Amino acid sequence: MPGKIAASLRARGAHWRAAGEELHHISQGPGPDLEAEWRAAGLTIPDLCAMRHYRFDRIIEQLESRGYDGCVLRDPMNIRYASDSTNMQLWVMHNPTRYVWVGADRSMIVWEFYNCDFLSGHNELIDEVRPSVASIYFCAGPRHEEMAHRWAAEMIDVVREHGGGESPRIAIDVLPGLTELHDLMDAGIRIENGNVMMEEARRIKGPDELLAMRCAVAGCEAAMADMRAAFRPGMTERELWAELHAGNIRRGGEWIETQILASGPRTNPWMQEASSRVIEEGDLVGYDTDLVGAYGMMCDISRTWIAGDRAPTAHQQHVYSLAREQIERNHELLQPGATLGDITHKLWFPDPSEYDHYCCSFHGVGQCDEYPDIFFPHMWERSGYDGVLEPGMVLTAEAFVGAKWGGEGVKLEQQYLVTESGPELLTTSTIDLC
Repeated sequence: MPGKIAASLRARGAHWRAAGEELHHISQGPGPDLEAEWRAAGLTIPDLCAMRHYRFDRIIEQLESRGYDGCVLRDPMNIRYASDSTNMQLWVMHNPTRYVWVGADRSMIVWEFYNCDFLSGHNELIDEVRPSVASIYFCAGPRHEEMAHRWAAEMIDVVREHGGGESPRIAIDVLPGLTELHDLMDAGIRIENGNVMMEEARRIKGPDELLAMRCAVAGCEAAMADMRAAFRPGMTERELWAELHAGNIRRGGEWIETQILASGPRTNPWMQEASSRVIEEGDLVGYDTDLVGAYGMMCDISRTWIAGDRAPTAHQQHVYSLAREQIERNHELLQPGATLGDITHKLWFPDPSEYDHYCCSFHGVGQCDEYPDIFFPHMWERSGYDGVLEPGMVLTAEAFVGAKWGGEGVKLEQQYLVTESGPELLTTSTIDLC
């Protein structure tokens, strides 16, 4: 445990020290039963200490290559990447009361929610934990301007201590309020785009990140199997969706980012959230996991299947065959060195004048949806951008096919690792319709 954190927790008492060490949920890990299950499946448990060092080094490389003196991270996903500390992840996405400094001098300071300094006790890379200053109106009320100046004053001191020279450059991923921003700039601090550097840092997955992702995928697919086993015609969509949430939490998962599960006539158009509709025999049931699983790694998998024991209708089989063909033909484009533009213009997909498709053909995935987002040829001028695939990137291949004249639709999605020799499928569960 880092010196300053260890001293602070020891001073508070044995229960505080334990909360930051052996009782910490990240230190405990998924638990012996789940780890044994993964090992029996041929998986390797990641070395979380090595993963932390890899991620920290990726951030330092970005700071050095861009000439930044440090960064302030406020997005909970970036805070997790830098510090491997979590606290009310969804809550702090809309109540920004945690943030972290990473300096090019390899310093790291975490500002934590009230009395939660022990949540960083497991990470030897963190130098110090301080109480956060929240200037949002919910926390600060009419004192929000005062708190904003206080936040900025403390950050200016940190930048001066760890920054470079009279005109330091720092990156911020999610900008604070105008008061904080003006105070920083008035102090001569140049603000750069931290979201760009963090997406670039997170783009290439390290060896232990990939081990963590493989375990998370195994947990996700086991939860998907639970959902399938629990299904009976007559359940509502929400009752079925709850099975995936339960299975994810049981297997060390964290949350699910969306509620996309639809059945029967609700499968086209796509993106409808789980509802009170009763699923009937013979319906198509489609869903997108959008699941943050074990170790905080995302598993983004879509499946569509038939409710009950009926054979698919001709229309169901037709749209399913098109969606499957799209996945199976396009994933071969995920070759190292391929450009996003080349991939875009080589895609195969059903005629968009007859069939609706998903918003993208591929997208990156790590802790959540990440760079890049690869669109379709007819979207290139409006939304497309170029880049190059490299080994260590993870992407999902997306397909939705829904006829413009109506009828049910099919959603499929697979997760792939880009390797030196091409794409490696990380998801192993069947994509069969029945």
